[in-house]
Amino acid sequence: MSTSEPIGLSDAPALGAMALPAGTYDGKVVFVTGGGTGLGRAIATEFARLGARIVVASRKPEHLEAAREGLSPLGEVLTVACDIREPEQIAAAFDAAEATFGLPDVLVNNAAANFPVPAEDMSPNAWRTVVDITLNGTYFCAREFARRHLAAGTPGSIINVGASYAWTGGPGFAHSAAAKAGVKNMVETLAVEWGPYGIQVNGLVPGLFPHEDMTADIQGNLARTNDKDVCQPALRVGRPRELGWAATFLASPYARFISGHTLVVDGANWQRRSLTNPPVVTVRDQMGKGPFEP
Repeated sequence: MSTSEPIGLSDAPALGAMALPAGTYDGKVVFVTGGGTGLGRAIATEFARLGARIVVASRKPEHLEAAREGLSPLGEVLTVACDIREPEQIAAAFDAAEATFGLPDVLVNNAAANFPVPAEDMSPNAWRTVVDITLNGTYFCAREFARRHLAAGTPGSIINVGASYAWTGGPGFAHSAAAKAGVKNMVETLAVEWGPYGIQVNGLVPGLFPHEDMTADIQGNLARTNDKDVCQPALRVGRPRELGWAATFLASPYARFISGHTLVVDGANWQRRSLTNPPVVTVRDQMGKGPFEP
């Protein structure tokens, strides 16, 4: 007897489970930007569970402290202050990583900036800041990582954390969507350029993964839903560890022939479509803003 009642996608294995053999990253060094909180720390955590020594870079001292507290019980951790908008600070952070652990084998470009704003209200400074951190910072970190491996003649792996509106556009997030589109294109471009030198480049796009470092607007939306979210095709949200498992696979020996690919981990949410379109609600109305005033 069959039933057509929706059941959603199965939940993830328990916290602490590993997607790869124990010790997969023994002796490896993984450099994570923005790895002190949220999804960055979830990714760093899964690498650490598999034996990696972790380097976390952040410009916020409180995030570096959170990284030390959260990751030290799992293994060796180095935290370095770094504003990824500044190539000189990135070079200094990599110098510190090399002096402590050796040249990082994996770079996870997770750090980004974002906040919702109607495009007509966005200041030039807001646009420049988000693009500078999200797009320029990702490139500067990738370049520093690749230059060191090219000089050493060693292989490496880069994972750029992206967003699904790189494909679809993101009303209310014109600055971030444009920057993330650039990050996605960078994955495809650099994978071809650096593949001959043993450097793979992939992207990783998270769906809705509730965590402590989400922006206030997302937290507000979640407060009105629950884990079995009827707005998600999976009928649930993601567990941060699931994103970590995907990252550890992409940079692992088991995925060395995968390069130039962006893996979306969101339970098919970004591909959701309705048979009939709902009424259009402007971005201003969605944000509770009044008419535009110059």
